[in-house]
Amino acid sequence: MADITVPLGHGMMGGAWKAVRVVDPLEVHGWVLLSDTLPIVFASLDWCELRNEGYHDWQAALARAAMTTPDRVMLTTVHQHDAPVVDPGAERLLRARRLEGSVCDPAFHQLVLERVAAAVRRSLSDPIEVTHLGHGQAQVERVASNRRYLMPDGGVRFDRTSATRNAFAIEAGEGVIDPILRTLSFWSGDVPLSTTSFYAVHPMSYYGQGEVSADFPGIARRLRETQLPGCQQIYASGASGNVTAGKYNSGARENRAVLAGRLADAMSRAWDTTRRVPISAPGFRSSAVTLPVRDSAGFDAESLEGQLRPGVAPFKQCLAAMGLSWRERVATGRPIAVPCLDFGEAALVVLPGESYVEFQLLAQSLRPEAMVCVAGYGDGATGYVPTERHREEGDANLADWCWVGPGSERNLTEALRAVLRPR
Repeated sequence: MADITVPLGHGMMGGAWKAVRVVDPLEVHGWVLLSDTLPIVFASLDWCELRNEGYHDWQAALARAAMTTPDRVMLTTVHQHDAPVVDPGAERLLRARRLEGSVCDPAFHQLVLERVAAAVRRSLSDPIEVTHLGHGQAQVERVASNRRYLMPDGGVRFDRTSATRNAFAIEAGEGVIDPILRTLSFWSGDVPLSTTSFYAVHPMSYYGQGEVSADFPGIARRLRETQLPGCQQIYASGASGNVTAGKYNSGARENRAVLAGRLADAMSRAWDTTRRVPISAPGFRSSAVTLPVRDSAGFDAESLEGQLRPGVAPFKQCLAAMGLSWRERVATGRPIAVPCLDFGEAALVVLPGESYVEFQLLAQSLRPEAMVCVAGYGDGATGYVPTERHREEGDANLADWCWVGPGSERNLTEALRAVLRPR
């Protein structure tokens, strides 16, 4: 574990607002798994996103610290919005033009990288033997709902946000979600060492007021630390680009603790169902996927460049810079990686950006005999990764924060099939 809390004044959610006070700290939690082959690193950050060069920087730094290769560093962000987005390329574009918008502070980013790499090196000085793998699951009650819902006349709406007071959105069904929280744990004999909980929902109760916070997943994680002392608690958001707490959350401040309690309760019940098996050498696979740039109106290079000028709202400058950073990355030919750590009866997959929950459900269907744990919000450069159906239906959330074009569903599906083939 290491502290990764932003300093006051730092941009939040990609520059949408700035940090004015810290309500609770932001942390990174993870593990290094040693074996006869090169180590595997997994880390989950209380940040909104790591994008492009920023994601690569973390992989490289942690790989050096763990004496492995960058492709074997599996990173995910929990995606709280009262937390930063890191995209050094986008920040360079803004600073080169001396614009008001700011996505991130490169100096702070470098400081955090050094701090986390040091924590990785310290962990390797006293390794603990892992003898067993554990996995369990439980249904989460009254937390997740899909952004998409139906009106009484059958019309389709996509405006069920993280906090919702729209009566129709509250009354409508939950829609397409994955209601199951899954846990993956490591044991030394009868002693639990670490457990990671995976659940697909946008992790926000209220946000946007400059209050730095790990929100309700952070509260739930810390509660479990007190309930199960000595066992490291890690939380990873699943593929939940189109899943929020909106049906069950009005945005009232007191709801943060309510949602945290429901999540912690599911973590506890999933832990109680844990099945332990002797651990075997895991397989590691990674599939490179090319996701096309989005060239529709407002997302082409000329339109994005047109937003990088004085007089444009600072956050619009930031969005344009992130879009151009993605386009520059695609032009270099560097694909997105979809890694999978496969233990046979359980597997861990990391999906890029704000992949929609349909990709998580697909991943689980590809290995019905195994418990497939999905972490979303890997390399966040993509923004939303919707299905083609969502594009056709006019998903209103794709008006911004989506930089991939048609064909992305097909390519990401092929990558999942490649990494989730049976052992």
